[in-house]
Amino acid sequence: MAPSTSAALRVLAFAAILVAPAHAVPAPASRLTARQSITAASQSQIDSYTPYTYYASAGYCAASATLAWDCGANCEANPGFEPTASGGDGDDTQFWFVGYDPSLQSVIVSHQGTDPSEIEPILTDGDIKMTTLSSSLFPGLSSSIEVHEGFADAQSSTASDVLSAVQTTLSEHGASHVTAVGHSLGAAISLLDAVYLHVQLPMTTVSFIGYGLPRVGNQDFANYVDGQPISVTHINNEEDFIPILPGMFLGFVHPSGEVHIEDSGEWANCPGQDNPSTQCIVGDVPEIWDGDESDHDGPYNGVEMGC
Repeated sequence: MAPSTSAALRVLAFAAILVAPAHAVPAPASRLTARQSITAASQSQIDSYTPYTYYASAGYCAASATLAWDCGANCEANPGFEPTASGGDGDDTQFWFVGYDPSLQSVIVSHQGTDPSEIEPILTDGDIKMTTLSSSLFPGLSSSIEVHEGFADAQSSTASDVLSAVQTTLSEHGASHVTAVGHSLGAAISLLDAVYLHVQLPMTTVSFIGYGLPRVGNQDFANYVDGQPISVTHINNEEDFIPILPGMFLGFVHPSGEVHIEDSGEWANCPGQDNPSTQCIVGDVPEIWDGDESDHDGPYNGVEMGC
C-alpha cells in the first residue's frame, strides 16, 4: 500500500513533539563545522541514489511481493535483484526485505515507512521517550547513547532475522558490502540497522541511504554514528517537516550526511549535524508550520514513495 498523504494522521504521529520550534536549542559547537562548504550535488551523484530510492520505496510492498521480486515499478527498476528473505505484516511489524544487487555489488536491507492507515506505526512514531540500545544487539556501546524508544523497539523486533538474512546473502554472493535503506519510519529503522550490522559484522562495509529521516537519537548517538566507518546519507525533500522531528529541544540530533532537495530542484550537500543554513532542512523548515506534508513522499529524482 502506498503511504497516505493525510497530513492529519502524520501530525498525530508526532503530536507530543509539536509544541516548540525545531531551533529552540542552539546547536553546540560540534554541529557548527564546515557549514560554509555547502555544495550542489552533480546530476551523476543524484542519479547514483536512484536505485536505492526504488529499494526504499519497495519497502512499502508486502513481504510476499518482495520475496518474489514482483512488486511493480519498484521491482522493475532493479530487475537483477536477488531476494533472500522478507518479513513483516505492515502493522505490528513493518515490512522488510534483504537480498543482493549484483550491479551495485551490495546486499540491500530495506524497511517500510509509516503507513498512516495502520495504528501501530503511528504509535511507534509517537513513542519518543529516549532509551539506551539493547546491550545484546549493540554490545559495547556507551550507556550515554540514547535513541527514540519506538524506533529502537521496531528495529529490535526484526534485528535477528535481518542479521541472519544478511549473513546468508553475504556468504552466498561472496559480498562484503551492505546498504540499509528506507523512508520515514523505515529510514529510522534502517539507520539503527546500519549501526547494528556494523557492530555485529565489523569486517563488512556498511552504508545507509535514507529518505525523509526523522531524528533518531541524542547528541552522543549522532556523534557515535559520525565516528564510525559507516557511509550515511539522509535525503530531505523541499519543505518536508518530518526530518525536523523530534525537535532538538528534546535532545534529538541528526548525524551528518544530509542532502536537501531545494525548491529550485538543486540538491544541496549539507555538511555537519543539523546544518542551519536555509539551503538545508533546519533552516528551510525551522518550524512545523513552515513545512509541507505533501513533500514527504517525494519526488526524489522522479520517484514517489509507496508500493
